Amino acid sequence: MRPTDPVAALQHGTNADPFAVLGPHRAAADGRPSLVVRAFRPDAERVTLVAPALGASLDMARRPGTDLFEAAVPGFAGQPHELAYRLRIDWKTGGSGEVEDPYRFGRILGDFDLHLLAEGTALRLHEALGAHPIEVGGVAGVHFAVWAPNAQRVSVVGQFNGWDGRAHPMRRLLPHGVWEIFIPGVGPGEVYKFELRSKAGDVFAKADPCGLLFETPPRSASIVWRPGQYEWGDGGWMERRAAMNGWLDRPLSVYEVHLGSWARGEDGQRFLSYRELAERLVPYVRDMGFTHVELLPVMEHPFAGSWGYQVIGFFAPTSRFGLPDDFKAFVDACHQAGLGVLLDWVPGHFPKDAHGLARFDGTALYEHEDPRKGEQQDWGTLIFNYGRHEVRSFLLSSALFWLERYHVDGLRVDAVASMLYLDYSRREGEWIPNQYGGRENIEAIDFLRTLNTLTHGEQPGTITAAEESTAWPGVSRPVHLGGLGFTFKWNMGWMHDILSYMQQDPVYRRWAHNQLTFSMLYAYHENFVLPFSHDEVVHGKGSLIGKMPGDSWQKAANLRALYGYLFTHPGKKLMFMGDEFGQWPEWNHDGGLEWAYVEQAPHRGIRRLVGDLNGLYRREAALFELDYDPAGFQWIDCNDNENSVVSFMRRARDVRDFLVVVLNLTPVVRHGYVVGVPEAGVYREVINTDAEIYGGSNQGNAGAVETTAAPAHGHPYRLELLLPPLSCLVLKKS
Repeated sequence: MRPTDPVAALQHGTNADPFAVLGPHRAAADGRPSLVVRAFRPDAERVTLVAPALGASLDMARRPGTDLFEAAVPGFAGQPHELAYRLRIDWKTGGSGEVEDPYRFGRILGDFDLHLLAEGTALRLHEALGAHPIEVGGVAGVHFAVWAPNAQRVSVVGQFNGWDGRAHPMRRLLPHGVWEIFIPGVGPGEVYKFELRSKAGDVFAKADPCGLLFETPPRSASIVWRPGQYEWGDGGWMERRAAMNGWLDRPLSVYEVHLGSWARGEDGQRFLSYRELAERLVPYVRDMGFTHVELLPVMEHPFAGSWGYQVIGFFAPTSRFGLPDDFKAFVDACHQAGLGVLLDWVPGHFPKDAHGLARFDGTALYEHEDPRKGEQQDWGTLIFNYGRHEVRSFLLSSALFWLERYHVDGLRVDAVASMLYLDYSRREGEWIPNQYGGRENIEAIDFLRTLNTLTHGEQPGTITAAEESTAWPGVSRPVHLGGLGFTFKWNMGWMHDILSYMQQDPVYRRWAHNQLTFSMLYAYHENFVLPFSHDEVVHGKGSLIGKMPGDSWQKAANLRALYGYLFTHPGKKLMFMGDEFGQWPEWNHDGGLEWAYVEQAPHRGIRRLVGDLNGLYRREAALFELDYDPAGFQWIDCNDNENSVVSFMRRARDVRDFLVVVLNLTPVVRHGYVVGVPEAGVYREVINTDAEIYGGSNQGNAGAVETTAAPAHGHPYRLELLLPPLSCLVLKKS
């Protein structure tokens, strides 16, 4: 049974209003103004009140049968908070020392902070909640605050108080459900959690939802971190980013990376640190010609097997690879090398780990109570309650936090389809319709629109990309035009179609020709990214080169042709690590990439081709300026299914600037193959994926071919080409 006496409640760890009992309070002694000071010290044998203004120390009497010490201060006429004092403790474990009393300090958070939280517009929530080293009245300590409206009691626990939840119970700020306390003498590096007592009487410890640093898993406590010590060197990059008008007409080629398995230390087991990755990964990505690196989630997560997609710390880079300043150094190195940094960000769901957000205060706080809305059964995770204002503030603050504090250039939002549909991966009766009877998650839609409006408005030049696999309209259209407002949408349909096509034996490709060409029927419905992502090389799917048909030579040739199509097809580009050199095994997050392949043919040639394709892509405006304008693409011939050949042109804004692309997706060498072109002249092979330097058979057109004045494919001139086997040719008029 919960004690009703406030002192007994303190003793039992159930007092919800410790500041009403502890610290200095008005009192009367012999009819004169006075104060009584109370301190709850389970660790003390004896406590003495040391107040310089009194000119003497006062022994504090222990209330019998408790750990409450109190002393009357006669004749003190000032306000309680005006009495500056310390507590001299004779510890039960021996020795003595002076400490500040947390309960002599007043409230820190203002009403406006709490109003914004309740309104769902606290966009810097991490600056109010969490753990922040500050000074109050010249006294250094840490201000702790957490949202837990349904808890009976919340305390800060850590090594500094023996993990005793009775030692530092917090002040509840009604009616907002926020708890806070300033603890003097605690500083950066302290390990802590919040201990909560639910209304049902259960006691449990939780990591800080707004924590900036966590212990390295499997340990799970938060760590006090003082930000602001890192000196950035990317000022020029950030100025250019802020002045940008967007990425739609710029080259954007992304190298997707899982930091824990790109490479390992000398023993093959040790993770590389953020700073080691800055020294090794950054120059590699730059030299390969990519424009951006995209990181699988670096937010703190307990289970490595989730690859970071089950996040606990939405404001904390994982400590597996170093400290927050080390991660800043990695981003800084990217920017100084001319690389943008994108992060996978996961607002769709979170794990059920006991120390995380799940039933945070003993109730469904961040999630829905009803599992028909609150549980993602495919992944065994919980779904955020986007209709709750405080949850919206939490997630929106997280998004802005990474763009601002860590200078990140964009967010790839994971599993958007699961957010948009209430019946996502659910059978009849397992989901709850919206208020209009539909399957759309109206609250999630509003959240995503707000997210994109805020990020693009407050951090111009940044990117948001949606991993969205359905036909939801307007994912990358502006919010004011009824869209969701993302910069880009991943083209999952193209990825699945082209991989399905390429996996077929070339003998049968003539009957699947539409999989090669269908994407151009909807290419301009969205601002697409063409992804060959990590999801395609895990869970038994095999590597990209392993998906290709034929013997080892044909597999490599197919892969090179596929990469030629990737870089010449309208849309931005994304490639997962290891794909750039055709790693044979599928990705294993528990080990590094198989870098030994790079020294072998044909993998050396595949990597060289990817570097050259990136270089071509960045040089040739025809490959990016009109990515999302139909004027930038024209089929020459998309109907030659009998030969499994397609040909097309890519154009820049300057209509005289164009490229001719021809793909031969059979192992048959085709002589005298006719392709119509609009202008006479000599057309140089600027890419031939069958070149010897790439591991090919070196078939081709001796580097160039001249037009013949005979019409073809609706054009006045023609090229008569030798098409190499399983190849992509890119030609440009001299």
